[in-house]
Amino acid sequence: MLLVGLCIAALIVVSITHWVYRWLNPLCNGNLPPGSMGWPLLGETLHFFSPNRTWDTPPFIKNRIKRYGSIFRTSLVGFRVIVSTDLELNYMVFQQEGQSFESWYPQSLTKIFGSQNLGSLHGSLHKYLKNMILTAVGPESLKKIFSEVESVANGNMDRWASKETVEMKTAVADMIFDFMGKKLISYDPEKSSENLRENFEAFIQGLISFPLEIPGTAYYKCMQGRKKVMIMLKNMLEARRAKPNKFKNDFFDYVLEELKQNDTILTEEIALDLIFALLFANFETTSQAITIAIKFLTDNPLALKELREEHEKILRKRENLEAGLAWEEYKSMTFTFQLINETLRLGNIVPGVFRKAMKDIKFKGYTIPAGWMVMVCPPAVHLDPVNYKDPLKFNPWRWEGMDLKSASKTFMAFGGGLRFCVGADFARLQMAIFLHCLVTKYRWKPIKGGDIVRTPGLQFPNGFHVQFFEKDKPN
Repeated sequence: MLLVGLCIAALIVVSITHWVYRWLNPLCNGNLPPGSMGWPLLGETLHFFSPNRTWDTPPFIKNRIKRYGSIFRTSLVGFRVIVSTDLELNYMVFQQEGQSFESWYPQSLTKIFGSQNLGSLHGSLHKYLKNMILTAVGPESLKKIFSEVESVANGNMDRWASKETVEMKTAVADMIFDFMGKKLISYDPEKSSENLRENFEAFIQGLISFPLEIPGTAYYKCMQGRKKVMIMLKNMLEARRAKPNKFKNDFFDYVLEELKQNDTILTEEIALDLIFALLFANFETTSQAITIAIKFLTDNPLALKELREEHEKILRKRENLEAGLAWEEYKSMTFTFQLINETLRLGNIVPGVFRKAMKDIKFKGYTIPAGWMVMVCPPAVHLDPVNYKDPLKFNPWRWEGMDLKSASKTFMAFGGGLRFCVGADFARLQMAIFLHCLVTKYRWKPIKGGDIVRTPGLQFPNGFHVQFFEKDKPN
């Protein structure tokens, strides 16, 4: 009996040892990039999520680049990952979408955004949804809502100027969320019995957190926030169906019409996940970008001076001073777009872009095995001194004479390839109009906060509190 027990114990030890060895030394039909797989199952996840308070490349990435080079392997939340900071590999990943690589995100993020979210869909369905989104934020639609974006910005800043302090990230997020809620689903927070924005706030807190779905954790609160939002959207959809003749001419109506078509490939689940993603992606990322821009302008008076001069020049050329911003004036904002690009380059709101290898990929003597994940790391590219001189310096002038609207091997704030962000033009438009209203009519001074923390997503843990003044009034 003792002998049998010892044999079983020995088999267990051998099995565990073999499993740990295989974890640390994965099979590969070639040479894997260098790196460490970390602890079994846990991998290097804790290091990846460790907070840091600099604008620089996250220490997790920076330390491994020094040790292993621009391409290395690791394991995050149970998945085997190749991290790429290599310009050529990044370009290949974006350009070979659907051939060698496909969009992929960890199960923890897929659960948050829904199994039918845009990032998880491929081929004709992905293309179909992109075209749907363009009806809301494409070039022609932007011209139609252009003046409304300016009106919303002016109205909010007028209210902010009457307050002692304003926490910028929250205030800008509220402004954008209310606007997009109205345009997408005719949501009116004053008339609704439920606070949609509040549920999104719970969602955001755990979006980029350790994926432990246990009551009390940020991830659990995030999932609860999503659940409540999806129930609200489902109820809104049913209410619209119950009263089909009361059209509101918003994106929800467009979705309902698509669902009615006999040959549609759209399902209710896909439609609700799409609306959820549109509500989140626009207000969260754009509000972060605007807050970062104000922070950088506060700390860089020369950039603020040139920005003001560009927009005051627009006003001087205007025949009717009471008229709103014109499309041609918007297109002429050269320095503004330089400043926006520099804000996005240094801000690095998106810490990583994930893809899955569809087959074994050979690159520079390494093999990326089929089924492994590839994480393209924009911060490492944007903050590499080889790509940008003095990369941690806020310098909008570095963009003079450069293409300010497209992705490149060294600028991927909106991704690249077939999955280049469909809302990029809308985000730029909102930022530019906000900055125009801000510098032509208002001044501001910082009160407190403004420090950042990355986990790895960017947050302002103490907020960024400022006081607004009408431009011609004393402090």
